[in-house]
Amino acid sequence: MALSLMNIHVNVTGTSTRFFNVLADALVITDGTTVPATDFFDDTGTAATEFPIVTNGYYNLYVNGVLQEGGAYSVDADEITFNTITGTISAGTPIILEAVDLVTVV
Repeated sequence: MALSLMNIHVNVTGTSTRFFNVLADALVITDGTTVPATDFFDDTGTAATEFPIVTNGYYNLYVNGVLQEGGAYSVDADEITFNTITGTISAGTPIILEAVDLVTVV
């Protein structure tokens, strides 16, 4: 039997949507603290009504420019929920959520 080589060509493209919030007041965080999507603006400066649901990708959360651990938060369409962390985020601190959705085309 002859050896047969297969060339599989896969394209992966992604879309990235970012949401911005500069805290007007200090945010005291305990396990389960939420920040609603409606507190954020998108890249165009439009007020957000909800976050996209990422089915094949990931979210990145930055607080004051620092990437947060994946297990420290969860995202759904309506809000970001902080998990198992405590502390206070000062007023004027930027919070950025990046939603990256990947699409594979064979």
